Parts: sequence; C-alpha cells; structure tokens
Amino acid sequence: MRVPFCIAACLALCAAAAGQTLQRAEALWSARDYRGANDAFRALVAAYPDNPDYRVRWGRLLLERFNKADAAALFQEALERNKEHAGALLGLALAASDSFERKAVELAERALKADPRLVEARELLARLALEENDPRKAAGQAAEALRIAPGSVQAKAILATIEWLQDKTPSEDPRHAKAYETAGYFFILNRRYEEGIGFYRKAIGLDPELWSARSQLGINLMRLGAEAEARQHLEKCYHNGYANDATVNTLRLLDSYKNYVTFKTGNTVLKLHRKEAEVLRPYFEGELKRAIAAFEKKYAFQLERPVQVEVYPEHEDFAVRTLGMPGLGALGVTFGYVVAMDSPSGRKPGSFHWASTLWHELSHVFTLSATRHRVPRWFSEGMAVYEETAVSPEWGDRLDPEVIQAIRDRKLLPVAQLDRGFVRPSYPAQIGVSYFQAGRICSYIAKEWGYGKLLDMLRDFGAGADTPAAVEKNLGLKPEEFDRRFLAWIEAENRSLAAGFEDWRKRLKQVAEYARAGDHDEVIKAGTAIRDIFPDYVEAANVYEFLAEAYLAKQDKASAAAELERYAKRGGRSPAALKKLATLLEESGRTKEAAAALERINYIHPLDEELHRRLGGLWMSQGNLPGAIREFEAVIALKPADTAAAHFNLARALRAADRVERAKDELLLALEAAPGYRPAQKMLLELSRE
Repeated sequence: MRVPFCIAACLALCAAAAGQTLQRAEALWSARDYRGANDAFRALVAAYPDNPDYRVRWGRLLLERFNKADAAALFQEALERNKEHAGALLGLALAASDSFERKAVELAERALKADPRLVEARELLARLALEENDPRKAAGQAAEALRIAPGSVQAKAILATIEWLQDKTPSEDPRHAKAYETAGYFFILNRRYEEGIGFYRKAIGLDPELWSARSQLGINLMRLGAEAEARQHLEKCYHNGYANDATVNTLRLLDSYKNYVTFKTGNTVLKLHRKEAEVLRPYFEGELKRAIAAFEKKYAFQLERPVQVEVYPEHEDFAVRTLGMPGLGALGVTFGYVVAMDSPSGRKPGSFHWASTLWHELSHVFTLSATRHRVPRWFSEGMAVYEETAVSPEWGDRLDPEVIQAIRDRKLLPVAQLDRGFVRPSYPAQIGVSYFQAGRICSYIAKEWGYGKLLDMLRDFGAGADTPAAVEKNLGLKPEEFDRRFLAWIEAENRSLAAGFEDWRKRLKQVAEYARAGDHDEVIKAGTAIRDIFPDYVEAANVYEFLAEAYLAKQDKASAAAELERYAKRGGRSPAALKKLATLLEESGRTKEAAAALERINYIHPLDEELHRRLGGLWMSQGNLPGAIREFEAVIALKPADTAAAHFNLARALRAADRVERAKDELLLALEAAPGYRPAQKMLLELSRE
C-alpha cells in the first residue's frame, strides 16, 4: 500500500528531528556535558516513548555516570518494548558485572544470542571469564571479538593481560590508556597491587584525563599506605567531575584519619581509632607479633618490611577499603603488607572473633608475599582458614547449615574452578561455602600428604604453576581424581549430619518452644538427645544455652557449667554465655578455668569494663601479675564510673610486681578522683614507710 505523501513527509520530518536530538545528546555526552546530555536524552525518550534504542543509550550514559539503579530501570523498560533487545541485555549485564553477579554472564550471553556480532558482549564475556580465572575461555571470546572488530582495544587488552598475568611479554602490547587500565584492574583483582598500580600509572601517562584509571590509582595507593599521593589523584578526579562513590568515600575516609593514632614497633604498624586505641593496643599488638613470629617459622619466610594493620570501629569505613573487591569476607582484607579489618566495636558482641580474623589476614600477608602475589585465591583463602583453627580449635568459623546443604546437594566446586566461587557466586551462600571448602581442602592435604605438601604447593604457585599443575605435581593425582577423593572424604565426614539435618532442625525448634514455655525437663530431655548430632552449631538459639538455662532453673549448676564448657570448646562466642560460665566455674572453686573463660572474651569483644575487672582479679589471685596489670589498665582505658577503685586495683597489681613508683602514681590518681578513698590512703602510707 502506498503511504500518502503528507504522512510520509511527516514521518521523515519526525525521523530527522529524532536523529538531530540523538546527535545532540551524543555530542553533549562526548563533550562531557553530562547534565545537558541527560536532559537531551530525557526529552528524546519523552518524545519517542516506544523507541527502546533511546532508552538504552540514556541508560548507558547513566551507567557511565555512576547511576546504576536508574540505568537498569531504563534497560528494563527497553526490554518491555523489545524483550530480546541486545543493547538492553548488554546494559543489564554491564550493571550486574560491577558487583560480580552471576547473572552478568547469562545476560551477556543472551545479548550475544540476540546479536551475534555484538562485539561489546564478546568483550564483556572475555572480561568475565578472566575474572573467574579462566584464561582459555577469556582468550577465546577476545579472539572472536577481534575477528569481528580487528581494532577492539578491550579484546587486545584482555589477550595482553592474560600474558602479563603469566609473566610473559605479550605478542602485541596495545599501548592504549584503556588497555592499561584493563590490565591494572586484573592485576588488582589478582591481588598483585604494586603491578596493578604500575599499569594505572601507564594509563594516565597516555591519557591524564582517564579519570576512572586515576581514581583506581588513588584508591590502590591508599590501600598500600601511600596516602598523600592517593589524595592528590583522588582530589584531581573529584575536581574534574569524576565523583563516583569509590572516589568520594575514599576521600572521606582519608579525612577521617585525623581521628586515628599509629603505633610503630620494629615489624608492626598499628592504626587504631583514638577513642579505643588505649584499650585495644595491648591485645592487637601482642597478637600481631605472636602471629608474625609463628608464621615466619611455619612458612620459613621472612617478611621484607613491617605489617600495617588498620582497625575500623565504623564498618562502613572498613567497607570503603574493600570497594570493588570480590569474594571478600566482611571482616578483614589484606593488601600486601597492609591489613584492614573491623574493630570489635564495629560488630555486635559475639558475632566477630577479631583475633581469628587477624590471624586469617596475616596468613594472607605471608602467602601473598612468599609467592610474589601469584597464589590462587582459593589456596590463599584455604590456608588462611586452615591457620585460624591451627591456632586454636575454638577459632575459625563453624560448620553452618548452608555448608551442610551444599555438601548434601553436591554443590562443591572442582578444585580447578574453586576461584569462581569467591568471585562470581551462583547461589547466595556460595562465597561462604567456598571459604569452607578451601579450608577443608587444605586440611585434607595436610592430613593425607602432610603439611609440607601445602608449602610445596605454595612454592610452585610462586613459580607460576596453576592449580591443576600444582595438584598433579605435589599430590600425584589429576585434579579430577583429587576432587573425587576429597568429596568422598568430606561427604563421609558429614554423612550422618547431612542425613539428619532436617530432623535436627525441627527438633531444635521444639527445644526452643519448650524453653519459651518454661518446660525445663523437656528441654533437657529433647536437648541432650540432639546436642551431639550437630555439635558445631553455636549460633543464636543453640542447644547448649537452652540446656544451661534449664539446668540453672533446676539449681543444677554443675550440669549448666558442663553445657557451657561444651559450648565454649566448640567455639561459642556469646560474651554473656562465657561470663555466665566463668561465674559458675568461679563459684565452684575452679578459678583457673574461670579465668580462661573470661580470657576467651578478650579475643571476641575486649571493650567490656566488667570483663577486665573480673579477669584482673582472677589473675591477681593466681599470681599472673602481667595479666592482672594489663586487665586493670584496660579498665582505666574504658573510663569506668568508679575511677578511684580502678586506679587502686592497678596499684595493687603493680605493687605485687615490685613496680612501686608506678603503684604510687596510680594511688595518687585514685586519691585525686576520690580524696577520701581509704584503701588508697592506707596503701600509699604503707609504700611510703617501706
């Protein structure tokens, strides 16, 4: 059918007008007039609401300018108009890739299916594969992108980065700022921070206005402790309109450093917030030195420079340190010789074992340094998990329901693919499951082949071996055979628990109902029946605490103490439960065990005046004067209500340790707080006579 001339002319005019508006929006975008470009795209979409292409281009602008939520909404709206729109699918894939979501791969593959010649989808799939430590797949996607578009900078960058990561000279150096930025990203992702920084320097050397690379340069310089230069780069980004969350939040974090104090010893640098530095320093510094000494001996490796540990009382400040890093636990992170972690005050008491976290992160310092940062993520994490429980069987994370379900449902990954579980999880609990699996793999190797084989594998990783090569060389097995044996071992170890898990969960709920109803006999009967089915469960609503409360209600303190001792030895971390255990033990005359129960809390939540006061008294009674002095000093650091008594208790410990002059100083401080305080007056008189 012939279209009437007037209608055809009108359509042509509309198309021309739309094209002009689109050209204007694109031109404003290219000129970095982002506000103007945004307004132009808004007008274009309002004028042509059924055109999905305009929404996709607008979404890409918003995605570039750090507005992922609105960008994703526009991509979804485009898909409502065309459910297989390749550009919209690609936009959603790009948005998902920023947070290492598994659906990024699925969306990119859908985009490629919708448009097999969509080069950007190939580039993204190559990038995603390399993030998962699959260089073969990444190279295949990059090569296909180059077949379609021989000038693809990103495809060339991926191919060059694969070779750089393998310590090879690439067959073609892209010599392009964006290519070096891509290489920098992957080196940082692989925890090769200093080399990554070098690539970011190359990128901004070629293009000083590549703000995304300059921002990452600043962030990673800050991660390695080069704070002054980091600030220079980040402020330059900010003043030139590059104000993404990572840049702004890192600048705010740098501003907050005026509230921190730094303590340096020969091989340690400890950065603590001023408000809690006095109380935390003895515990963190002592544990830091103990761990370094232990690891230097275990790994037969001497660190080249001091280790810096930063402790953040605000979890959001710590989170800024980990922005853009995949698969990280929310407790600590290691950047070479710099460790950042949550403070005990940043977490609910009992939810965080700071000492276990510190040892975990310090293990990374050694495995990264000993291999020149070539160790695979799974092995470094596995060794760190293994080392936590090597310090004490009470430390480390317990076997949890998510892990049990993963074992039962056969969701554990092959060892050669285990890195993927940390980077791009395919189900919500997979990161935690991967930590568990990596740790148990190291335990299995140590049990079957000896701890020395772990060190041999570490050396091979440092020499450039990948996981299959290291497994085959050191264990004499193909990775597939190793997987078969390991899975058989882990399933046998947990078979009865996996089989009875659902029944255990139902019966635990019944115990909780008996406890709420005050039916103590039924709590004891039902609780003791299921206690040993899943003995590692020490989280909220655990059977040990239910049983202890029931026994206490029946005035059976010995049985209550026995249940709480089982709870503590399984790694229970509730300060309230551990204090209750200490009270029961002290009342029964078991003061040594009572002190040990309270000492556990120092590794969990040491910001507790009552804890230090009680433990100081127990240490005094047992003649542990250094321990008593430390605990009474912690009481004072926490600014107690009864200042006079706190200084007097410290004076008692100092006097017993023959530190008379310091004891006098503390007595004077006690009398300054309470001039009529008779015990201090009496002791000061005695010391003066002596």
